[in-house]
Amino acid sequence: MNILNIFFSSTGNTEKVALKIQETLREMGHTVETVKITGENVAVDVLKYDFVFVGSGVYGQLPGIPLMDLHRRLLQKYSTAGEVKPASPRRSSARVVVYCTYGGVHTGINEAIPAVKYMGQLYDHLGYTIVGEWYVVGAYRTEALRDRSIDGRLGDIRGRPNEADLQDVAEKVKGILKASSLVNTY
Repeated sequence: MNILNIFFSSTGNTEKVALKIQETLREMGHTVETVKITGENVAVDVLKYDFVFVGSGVYGQLPGIPLMDLHRRLLQKYSTAGEVKPASPRRSSARVVVYCTYGGVHTGINEAIPAVKYMGQLYDHLGYTIVGEWYVVGAYRTEALRDRSIDGRLGDIRGRPNEADLQDVAEKVKGILKASSLVNTY
């Protein structure tokens, strides 16, 4: 199975999750290509992969701009190449997990849902089956926003994602790959 682990992280929260995903996959014996999006210079052909993990922090209810830009470029490229078809037929072995890290200072997880849905659309258009949407709490890292890690709807989220959050991610990775391998055998 070809696995891509692609993410954008401006504060390090999403990077912690992405690295835990990579570590868990490797412990399970899988080969994974992990790509941190740093700007427009990132070129990746997601259609080469059977399984994709894609993640970002949440910024104003959306993923980070570099990830949105990459997804727009890929959607344009794949549309032009005829890979985006009416009714988005499924690619039988193509799976994706979409995740985010979020602080949810105002409305909690509701601030994160649009970001995950946005990221999932590229893969849905390409016929991937979305097998997971994960939401991981992450503290505000910039000094100007640090008080939001204490005063927000989620309460005190300083230090998150913490070890318990990352262990939860590892268990989800194991579970989703096990479930996906069962699906592929029928």
